[in-house]
Amino acid sequence: MVNSSQNTPLADRVRPDSFDNFFGQEKIVGKNTLLRQAIKSDQLPSMIFWGPPGSGKTTLAFIIAKQTRSEFIQISAVSSGLKDLRDIIKTAKANKPLGKTTILFIDEIHRWNKIQQDALLPWVEKGIIILIGATTENPSFEVRSSLLSRCRIFVLKQLNKPQIVKIIESAVNDKKKGLGKLNLKISKKVIDAIAQMSNGDARTALNALEYAVSASPPTRKTKNITLDLIKEAFQKSHLFYDKDGEEHYNIISAFHKSMRGSDINATLYWLARMLEAGEDPLYIARRIVRFASEDIGLANSRALEQAVAAYSACHFIGMPECNVILTQAAVYMAKCKKSNALYMAYEEAAKDVEKYGNLSVPLHIRNAPTELMKKLDYGKGYKYSPDHDYKEKQEYLPEKLKNRKYLSG
Repeated sequence: MVNSSQNTPLADRVRPDSFDNFFGQEKIVGKNTLLRQAIKSDQLPSMIFWGPPGSGKTTLAFIIAKQTRSEFIQISAVSSGLKDLRDIIKTAKANKPLGKTTILFIDEIHRWNKIQQDALLPWVEKGIIILIGATTENPSFEVRSSLLSRCRIFVLKQLNKPQIVKIIESAVNDKKKGLGKLNLKISKKVIDAIAQMSNGDARTALNALEYAVSASPPTRKTKNITLDLIKEAFQKSHLFYDKDGEEHYNIISAFHKSMRGSDINATLYWLARMLEAGEDPLYIARRIVRFASEDIGLANSRALEQAVAAYSACHFIGMPECNVILTQAAVYMAKCKKSNALYMAYEEAAKDVEKYGNLSVPLHIRNAPTELMKKLDYGKGYKYSPDHDYKEKQEYLPEKLKNRKYLSG
């Protein structure tokens, strides 16, 4: 194993503790940014770091911990709860009279529930605690609005390939905490491949590198890190697709909009992104069924038949064989003539339902199964359509909506 005397993963060992070797996020923590100045002056606001995995959220929090004179407490929302929070508040209260600030870093803050977030709120309001939260999820959905309003939101971007390359090179050359003592043989081509496959995630890149180093047998006291080793280390881990997170909805949205825009190639790409990352094929099939009516509708009534058939076939055959079935259905939808008339018609009808509430059903189209109902004129004057060759003139809408048109034809 790599550095067997150290059980800490490489990504944690080489985590930078200053901005000198922190790569990326220049717009947030560049030399003249407000956040950089706030860290330098130790006058931090409560804040939320929102960004994809491996973009530097936790690292940035650790740099703050090293540079601040405040007491820095780190917890994970996954394993911590109200009891931990109460202990932290007790510490923060004790620090306040001493003129010492308490910074609480909550990793994966989106995993804290409403009760836990509400318990934190008053202490953030009073300034007893400076909160730093890290999340991969959209905080407007996952963090309570009352807590969110008291925090600055910093959006971290996915790291680009050159930034990942610098991080890998730094880990390879670091003789104190990294891999510098192992006399690695690793080419620029292999480093570029790691950066490419990591999909902007520094931790994924370093984990793959560490695995490859561990799996590589030493030859003449040199470990040769080959492209094949790197590919084995990654397998499919480079496909980021959190089924419960925002990216899940971003990609299904891209898939839907690509079909709507009749872009066959984009449709195929987003479909492959989902399937190769392990998405449930029946979920995709259900979205195609919805698309068939929402975006094609009466322009091609066979589209719904194709979609439902695809769902049934996927249910019957499963993955990986059903990938071609979904491909057939998705491409068919993309190539179809489009019409959202049904979708828009329903939306207009729903607006009238919301606006007018429970309008009464006209008497003449009510059923009259009892004598009392007949006496109350239920069904009186109703024209049976077949008797009039379906050409009868008759109102079917409530009086207030008489002659309303939601859909022509």
